[in-house]
Amino acid sequence: MQQVDTFLHIANFSTLFVCMVLKFPQIFVLMRAKSTTGVSLNSLLLELIGFIVFVTYQMYYDYPPPTYLEYPILIAQDVILLLLILHYNGSLRQSLIYAVVFVGGWRLLTLEKWIIDLAMSLCTFISAASKFAQLQCLWRSKDGRQVSALSWALATYTCMARIYTTTVTTGDVQVLVRFIAMTLLNLWVLLTVLHYQRRGSSSKKKD
Repeated sequence: MQQVDTFLHIANFSTLFVCMVLKFPQIFVLMRAKSTTGVSLNSLLLELIGFIVFVTYQMYYDYPPPTYLEYPILIAQDVILLLLILHYNGSLRQSLIYAVVFVGGWRLLTLEKWIIDLAMSLCTFISAASKFAQLQCLWRSKDGRQVSALSWALATYTCMARIYTTTVTTGDVQVLVRFIAMTLLNLWVLLTVLHYQRRGSSSKKKD
């Protein structure tokens, strides 16, 4: 039992630490490139929705804070990313509209129990859709230079760690299914990014 507690603490704190810097590589890549080619705005918006639903669900049912503490940090980093993408796309004014929609949606989630339960049941599909949106963007642009492989690798690790922490704490099947699906999809995006980055490097060498 003590060994399980030790592993649980390691998984919780390593996940929290990784999430504190998870989006930084992507933020730095965008700031350096000043271009959003290969980075999907729709993917980011869907990811934000998924994060907001998930953290609200965990707080609503009084789950242990260490099992979801990283999500407010990830939401803050996603907001920075969203502002950067809007800025480089020349549509920063839309940020106010997004702010109103997200805050209003968050308030709506907690009005009734059935609303948060329904939202959570859709959360895995929303988060999965965000990964597919990013994959579609990569397939279309065939350019992974503005996408940070490190951020996607860190995201894959955190989801794997959360499979373990969820199994030994709440055992919530909905949450567990979500993390398994997110691990596989994050890994798929990571491999796709690496593929296009490697192909881009090979093309440069030939030139």
